[in-house]
Amino acid sequence: MELFDVYATYDIAPVSAKGYYLFDGEGKKYLDLYGGHAVISIGHAHPSYVKELKAQLDQLGFYSNSVISPLQQQLADTLETESGCTDYRLFLCNSGAEANENALKLASFYTGRSRIIAFKNGFHGRTSATVAATDNSAIQAPINKQHAVSILALNDLAALESTLEQGDVAAIILEMIQGVGGLDQPEPEFLASLYELAHQFGALVIADEVQSGFGRTGKYFAFQHYPHQPDIITMAKGMGNGFPVAGLLIHSKIEAKKGMLGTTFGGNPLACTAVLSVMEVLSTENLLENATKMEAYFLEKASALSLQVKGKGLMLGIDFGFPVKELRANLIYTHRIFTGSSKDPNVLRILPPLNIDEHALDQLFDALKKELS
Repeated sequence: MELFDVYATYDIAPVSAKGYYLFDGEGKKYLDLYGGHAVISIGHAHPSYVKELKAQLDQLGFYSNSVISPLQQQLADTLETESGCTDYRLFLCNSGAEANENALKLASFYTGRSRIIAFKNGFHGRTSATVAATDNSAIQAPINKQHAVSILALNDLAALESTLEQGDVAAIILEMIQGVGGLDQPEPEFLASLYELAHQFGALVIADEVQSGFGRTGKYFAFQHYPHQPDIITMAKGMGNGFPVAGLLIHSKIEAKKGMLGTTFGGNPLACTAVLSVMEVLSTENLLENATKMEAYFLEKASALSLQVKGKGLMLGIDFGFPVKELRANLIYTHRIFTGSSKDPNVLRILPPLNIDEHALDQLFDALKKELS
């Protein structure tokens, strides 16, 4: 049987990994500066993470949400303490798309409205409503286009106010840093007005932290770089360090009703153990602080090469001003360095494990010197 061939792949097959390195079957070593789409937050095969998952599997691997799960409550309590996000409740699911889909559904339940505001170059997932809210017509099937979505230019305040004035907007969904879109960010003044207008017109604000959460930007969540608080926060990717897990932080003003959301696998014991282990390592190894420290080092090295950098923490993009497809291939095949692409063909994405160090970043800039010369 053949695989359903929908992925553009490089001719590399990793068989093992440790820290921020991958190894193929021939023993070749690759520097991972992409983390599998920002998923690997505490490093590949972190010893305590592996140990705790194995121990949980020996004890209880799975049961459904029809019974009480002390691990889910422990996760909620620990996340509140570590992130500082109080006055929220936690719902656990499996993927970023599912988290965003449920967030949009909750906003519609809460407001009784159906329209979504999203932004150009945003990416929110491949489920029904999330793909409709994603600015990429190539991945929208006819069935997705039934949703009422207004996709606006980021930082266009007049368009935002005009759309909200229609009175049918349930939610505004946005990334504080557009990952797939090329690392653009809302301007602080625009974001402040967005929150004010959303409150004025009765719409909820959903912060899509699927890629930017769990320390990626030097804060637990990227919205914490600003003095505003969203109504719903979605998260996934680095949350589980490779174990499929996602969640929503839902403001307490939004009422929970039995049966309004559901999931078979969400919040299972292995998933909760993975997240608890990630949070422990983020804290004990000071990885949020390291993300900020490595950002400063990255900017210093980039400046020496006159490179333009966008983003925060270790969610960074280098804008070369020319298409980077060939450069990215050369980094992989010649220098054995994994990096990421974006919707902006000129932007190379850098999303390494948060325990990356100066030596590893030096490898990237040494390779870039050779390629750019």
